[in-house]
Amino acid sequence: MDRQSFHKLCQILVTKGELRSTRNMSTEEMVAIFLNILAHHHKNRVIKFNFTRSGRTVSKYFHECLKAMIRCQKDFWKSPEPVPENSTDYRWKWFKNCLGALDGTYIRVKVPEREKPKYITRKGEIATNVLGVCSQDLQFIYVLAGWEGSAHDSRVLKDALSRRNGLKVPTGYYYLVDAGYTNGTGFLAPFRGQRYHLNDWRDGHRPETPNEFFNMKHSSARNVIERREMALDPIEHQVDNQFVDGTLETNDYIGTVESSEDWSVWRQNLANEMWNTWNGNGE
Repeated sequence: MDRQSFHKLCQILVTKGELRSTRNMSTEEMVAIFLNILAHHHKNRVIKFNFTRSGRTVSKYFHECLKAMIRCQKDFWKSPEPVPENSTDYRWKWFKNCLGALDGTYIRVKVPEREKPKYITRKGEIATNVLGVCSQDLQFIYVLAGWEGSAHDSRVLKDALSRRNGLKVPTGYYYLVDAGYTNGTGFLAPFRGQRYHLNDWRDGHRPETPNEFFNMKHSSARNVIERREMALDPIEHQVDNQFVDGTLETNDYIGTVESSEDWSVWRQNLANEMWNTWNGNGE
C-alpha cells in the first residue's frame, strides 16, 4: 500500500468508521498496527516490539480498527448482483439469476492440545473450516470463519443461513455449489456420477449428454471461488464474526438447504435447455 492509499484509508475510518485518536496514539498508528496484523499475520508480541506498545494496547486498538471497518462495510462490502438475462459472459450466461458461488476451505490453525481432535480434517490437518461466498467477478460477498475442521461443509452452510446477520439468499436466486452440498432451493449443485472438473474436458473431450454439458459449464463458472481461495499462514487466534453482509432488497430469504423434486426438475430442465442451445448454436 502506498502512502496516499494509506492516508485515504485512515480518513475513511475516521469520517465513516468513527475511529478516534487518543492522547497516546494517533489513528495512523492504529491503522498501521491493524494492517500489519492482517497483512503479515504477526503475533501480538511481534507488533508489541515493532511499535513499542504493550500487548494490551495492541489488542485494544486492533479491535477498535476492526469495529471502524465494520461501520464502513457498506462502502467496502460487495453486494451480490444476479446474472442478467442478457449476459454475454461465456461462463455465467447459462445461469440467470445466479448470485455467485460458495465453497468451504481449510485454513490451518494452532489450537490447544485438548481442542485438536475437533479441528482434524479429512486429510489429518489441524484447521478451521471457512465458508467463502464470491460474486461472479471474484469479490467476496460473505465469509464465515471459526468452525472446526471436522465439521462438514453442509453444516457450516446451515449455520451461516441461520444467523441473524448470516448469509442471505433471496427467494428466486441461487449460488453454485459443489457436489458436497445438497442440491436444494437456492443452491445449485452439479449432477453426481457425471464428469465435472475442468480437467475432464481437456484434450478434445466433449460432453456427450445434457448433464455432462451442464456439469462442464457449472464447473467453469464455479471455478471463481476456487481461484479466490487464498493460502494463509497458520493463525493462533480467532476474531468473532461481527460483519453484516449487504444483499438484495427483499425480506424473503431462503432459511435452509433442502432437496426438492421441483428444484431437481428445474435443474434437469435447465441442463436440457443448455444442451439444446449449445447444439443449435455451436456455443
